[in-house]
Amino acid sequence: MHGKILSKHQCKIRQMTEIERNKVNKRQWILIVVCGFLAGAIGMGLASYQFRTVAASDSAVENFLKQELRSPDGEVLPTKTWRGKTLVLNFWAPWCPPCVEEMPELVRVQEKYKTKNVLFVGIGVDSPSNIRQFLLKTPVNYPIVLGGLEGSNWAKSMGNPSSGLPFTVLIDEKGSIKRVKLGKISEDELSSWLDSAILSPK
Repeated sequence: MHGKILSKHQCKIRQMTEIERNKVNKRQWILIVVCGFLAGAIGMGLASYQFRTVAASDSAVENFLKQELRSPDGEVLPTKTWRGKTLVLNFWAPWCPPCVEEMPELVRVQEKYKTKNVLFVGIGVDSPSNIRQFLLKTPVNYPIVLGGLEGSNWAKSMGNPSSGLPFTVLIDEKGSIKRVKLGKISEDELSSWLDSAILSPK
């Protein structure tokens, strides 16, 4: 008799333990879900902050064109002839996968708009030797500028506070920045930018 009573008592203890365990597990899962949600929200916030752009400096384009800009081979580029054109500046680096992925699209759009007073300019943020080696394997149909450390300051003045790559800037014929994008850009998006710039009232 005593054994049966003890067995029931043990059963009750086990049931209570199981209930408590389930409560703990439930609390743990709720905590995990909440933490996951918060981590996701924080991650999205950081990503949004990282890829944000701000208003460009009024003198950004003029300061850029006043520089003695050089190609990877050391040649001084004729920036005076760039004035009065619709410019697409693309900040990039050989070690940046999305930069490399978008380059064929930039080449196609430059070819498409080359007779419409449009000039693409790539601003390489890396050493001259690395950029030269990359361009031997992946040639482009537009001039490449050595950005170096100064390239980061140019990007910041044009609305890219994080100096992230790739970063693309559309400048109209009057030298005003019309569009910027931090992150990979597509051929369709570039074409849309340029159509708007070319068709807009002068």
